[in-house]
Amino acid sequence: MHIKIGTRKSELALKQAHTVGKLIQSKGGSYEIVGINSEGDLNLKTPLHQLGNTGVFTKALDIALTEEIIDIAVHSLKDVPTVLPNDQVQVAVLKRDNPLDILLLKDDNEIDFTQDLVIATGSIRRKAQWLHKYPNHKIVGLRGNVNTRLQKLKENNWNGAIFSHSGLDRINLVPKNHIQLNWMVSAPAQGIVSIVALKSKTEIFDFINPFNHEETEITSKIERDFLNELEGGCSAPIGAFATIIENTIHFTGTLTSTDGKQHLKIKKETKLNDANDFGRVCAKELLANGGKELMDKFKATK
Repeated sequence: MHIKIGTRKSELALKQAHTVGKLIQSKGGSYEIVGINSEGDLNLKTPLHQLGNTGVFTKALDIALTEEIIDIAVHSLKDVPTVLPNDQVQVAVLKRDNPLDILLLKDDNEIDFTQDLVIATGSIRRKAQWLHKYPNHKIVGLRGNVNTRLQKLKENNWNGAIFSHSGLDRINLVPKNHIQLNWMVSAPAQGIVSIVALKSKTEIFDFINPFNHEETEITSKIERDFLNELEGGCSAPIGAFATIIENTIHFTGTLTSTDGKQHLKIKKETKLNDANDFGRVCAKELLANGGKELMDKFKATK
């Protein structure tokens, strides 16, 4: 089977697409890459949360799928809206890579977080959680693909910038001088590659679905259900992370005001057999304990 893979054109996105391509080849198939620009790639000046809640990195690929220009779309799952277009279905997710955020430092000197530092990020979630922990710091905007953001860090007088570990790792750009942000709760489905196809293409589903990693599918669904129930898009200040340890699901979810002053957090466990609605249960509990008011404030300021 020959499969046309749709992807964004960044180095990271292309690497992810070729990873899927190699899996296709391992089953005796062949592939070609079709690079497509998204709104999020073309507009690097507007903060992501002002471009709209959903689809800024995926809409162009959705259209290419519907028009059958491509057979599958390969995404970073954290960028994918929690509700797919009616004609499309997620056929597989690959095993999750390191989900943590990391801080890349400007130079090799040790950093003193008690000082008035300047930290760069284009993520409203990272900004909110950082300001909650370090209210004396200044956050500056940072947009672009990984390589562009790394270059901007070099060129500007910032103390550091926040990146996804998995994004840097996939293109072998994790520098020695970085700090793992173990305290920062990741974006829902961070570090996961998703493969989407048309529902009508059952032969594509049958070919691609064996690549699916079941544990990653379960935990990412919990995180994305949490996000969906909060009515937040990929640009909302929401963190969610689920793991499975010995048939028990461990979940942490956060919702933070954009200035960092309000920070709601929920930590819950459940048995694997009860995973189906677990993300929504956690979200409803957070909404009932101040989350609704916080989400309403966020939406009103957009």
